[in-house]
Amino acid sequence: MNHFAQVNQFLKDSSFFYTIAIGMDSTYTYVSKNYDRNFEFTNGTLLGRHFSVTLHPEDVAICAQVGGQCFSAPGELFSATLRKHDGSGGYVTTQWEMQALFDQQGQPEGIFCIGYNITEFVDTQSRLASANNQLSDIGFMQSHLVRKPLANIIGLSKLISEELKDEKTGQLCAMLLESADELDQVVRDISDKTDE
Repeated sequence: MNHFAQVNQFLKDSSFFYTIAIGMDSTYTYVSKNYDRNFEFTNGTLLGRHFSVTLHPEDVAICAQVGGQCFSAPGELFSATLRKHDGSGGYVTTQWEMQALFDQQGQPEGIFCIGYNITEFVDTQSRLASANNQLSDIGFMQSHLVRKPLANIIGLSKLISEELKDEKTGQLCAMLLESADELDQVVRDISDKTDE
């Protein structure tokens, strides 16, 4: 049993991985049950159909590029991230590894691909990047926009205390300075956390 057949036998019923083979005519020559279940939306099979029917139109060029790499370096795996139709007008993001297939005479036969859905991972990465950007914005606002007026309050408290020498004003300024210093430390601590 050749390597392609062994892998297909092992993964043919996988619920996580998709296995497909694309012939030299750009049609599906093999599709696993999981691939058909997820990307064939007319209750038939993708077998014999052009590979592009499942793809975002912009990703067809990625397949052509990676396919060329596969035939340029037989035996090596090449990866691609591709968007596939989700059947509801949107797309899921999939990660693939591909390798050229050759017949017994060494002639190109097609490309074997194994992939899986990484939509949740991509969405999580996007949310984390967005959260990091928000934290950076908050850190900037705290270190630049909040601390400037706070520094002014501290400075004005010191000036008032020196200008008005009565005991009551001195006590009020001391309390104001103490609160301003505490607030300044809180802002510094938060800024430090957003910079980590």
